[in-house]
Amino acid sequence: MQLPSECDVLVVGSGNAGFCAAISAAQSGAQRVVIIDKCPEKWIGGNTYFTAGAFRTVHNGLNDLLPLVNNALPQFIPDIEMNAYTEADFFTDMNRVTNRRTDRDLCQALVAESRATIQWLADNGVRFQLSFNRQAYHVNRKIKFWGGLALKTEDGGKGLIQDHLRTAQMHGISIFFSTAAQSLIYDATSRAVTGMEVIHHGQDREIKASAVILAAGGFEANPRMRAQFLGPDWDAALVRGTPYNFGDCLDFAIRVVSAKPVGNWSGCHCVAWDANAPANNGDREISNEFTKSSYPLGIMVNRKGHRFVDEGSDFRNYTYAMIGRQILAQPGHVAFQIFDCHTISWLRYEEYREEIVERILASSISELAEICASQHGLEDAKQFEKTIAEFNEAVYESRWSNPNQRFDPTIKDGLSTQSQTLALAIPKSNWALPIDQGPFLAVKVTAGITFTFGGLAVNPKTAAVISSMTDEQIPGLYCVGEMLGGLFYDNYPGGSGLTSGAVFGRRAGRAAAEACRPT
Repeated sequence: MQLPSECDVLVVGSGNAGFCAAISAAQSGAQRVVIIDKCPEKWIGGNTYFTAGAFRTVHNGLNDLLPLVNNALPQFIPDIEMNAYTEADFFTDMNRVTNRRTDRDLCQALVAESRATIQWLADNGVRFQLSFNRQAYHVNRKIKFWGGLALKTEDGGKGLIQDHLRTAQMHGISIFFSTAAQSLIYDATSRAVTGMEVIHHGQDREIKASAVILAAGGFEANPRMRAQFLGPDWDAALVRGTPYNFGDCLDFAIRVVSAKPVGNWSGCHCVAWDANAPANNGDREISNEFTKSSYPLGIMVNRKGHRFVDEGSDFRNYTYAMIGRQILAQPGHVAFQIFDCHTISWLRYEEYREEIVERILASSISELAEICASQHGLEDAKQFEKTIAEFNEAVYESRWSNPNQRFDPTIKDGLSTQSQTLALAIPKSNWALPIDQGPFLAVKVTAGITFTFGGLAVNPKTAAVISSMTDEQIPGLYCVGEMLGGLFYDNYPGGSGLTSGAVFGRRAGRAAAEACRPT
């Protein structure tokens, strides 16, 4: 198949947002829809491929979601406990985790259209499941969902990209890999974008288009831009996903057509990541399983043997996107997650099983400290032991002061290190269990960057890009996915990234198809 010289809608990027935009454009009447991506075909999917496939959406409880999913066995349904997740809940979470910095109009669109967009995805062949393995615990013979997040895609990001690809092919959407977007073509008089200059298998080409949709991700794979915008040490972060998101499209959109940069350019999504993972890209087989997200069930200490963060400040899916920043700030950019027999069985199997992670096991804390020091870079074994002893003492004192509190990972259970008689300088606010019974487990982690938060200003209704010169829409140019700026600041609620890509991808596709129609 030859690269066309013209099309109706040109989409840059083969992740969730790009596919949603292309499928929406085709369904809205665009006749010739083309997706290009600079990666080779084996790297299809951008960062989406490396996700767990979680989608955050408004819903009215279990019965609202059951028609969408394929893994709710009838015999288990009576045991499932799931609260409704309302628009107010979603708004509250967005405002809370971004410190009320999220763009109100973008947030309104994301929240209000989330459920309808999930239905649209399901109608277009996306296979949804209840996220039993990631968002539910078995407590008191019930399967209790927590954290406002219940849906994922079958086989995570890999499965989502397979589903999108199948639907795109059904709609006749052409996809070209090893085709890098180089610059935008625009009309000097009208300032409208009319196409794209690309490098296709090493050759300079032009593609004329009635509309261009940028869905090419942020700059998280570019160490220079990470250090420039995120700050010192960020060039040392490990790349969680695709190695192809270098910020090229952000750069030329701002430079060539004065696209307006907005949002949190010094912020990003960054998780606790296996310290032994590849440095510059994710592994397409292991994928999201390098994430080490069960830290609320234990504690984390740095190379000097000190705790540095409240591991139980909130549910994991409201803290995991910023916990990597805390780890990156530690000596050597590493930390140790510590668990004992109380919680080892609660750890996510897919992330902590022996085949995936180097499990540092010992029968005593002193033995664990010695192994971490002799083999894994711990610098102060005595402080390591002291930290755990002080943590345990604070937990014992708190439990003695509050004998009726019970461990429950599905709620903020209040089991903490803080009491009137003893309080740690860095608390653990929930799920604080003593680390005092072997076997003991340590896992070495570092910072894994997922995507950057800075992006381009858009019209929330259409995802049309706004000009910094005129503050008006740039005709023919749209932006979705991780390139869209203004939604997330410092943090984000888990699952809202894929939902954003779908909501605004769908809107951009409709608007781009409309722009193709004769006036």
